[in-house]
Amino acid sequence: MKAVGKEVTIVMIEDDEGHARLIEKNVRRAGVHNEIIPFTDGTSALDFVLGKDRSGEVSQDKYLLVLLDLNLPDMSGTDILEQIKSNPHTRRLPVVILTTTDDEREIQRCYDLGANVYITKPVDYDNFANAIRQLGLFFSVMQIP
Repeated sequence: MKAVGKEVTIVMIEDDEGHARLIEKNVRRAGVHNEIIPFTDGTSALDFVLGKDRSGEVSQDKYLLVLLDLNLPDMSGTDILEQIKSNPHTRRLPVVILTTTDDEREIQRCYDLGANVYITKPVDYDNFANAIRQLGLFFSVMQIP
């Protein structure tokens, strides 16, 4: 996946090692070979995406795709989603929710907060691969002002 000729880095926020391996395997099976940077907690992931000062400036020239679990040990994925989508430097980053939660209200809340895709684990490979490919197309035409 490339965005305006630049490589896209995949930020995977998943605390379950087995799920993380499965997600990476499915990303690779979908033909995506971009760098994947894994995080097992929200704090370190937000340090990477928004910077320790949470200004978001650290990501203003990066092309990131966030794969986000909602159930993390230190904070909820919806809190992470809200922080990413409310920051002017990161609000346009695509965020794919990958979680075991299939509650309709939670799904709607994530979309209301700006999630691009919501996938319930265990991940259906075809749906996941299709979502990743669509985001690849999104990145290929995306222009960051």
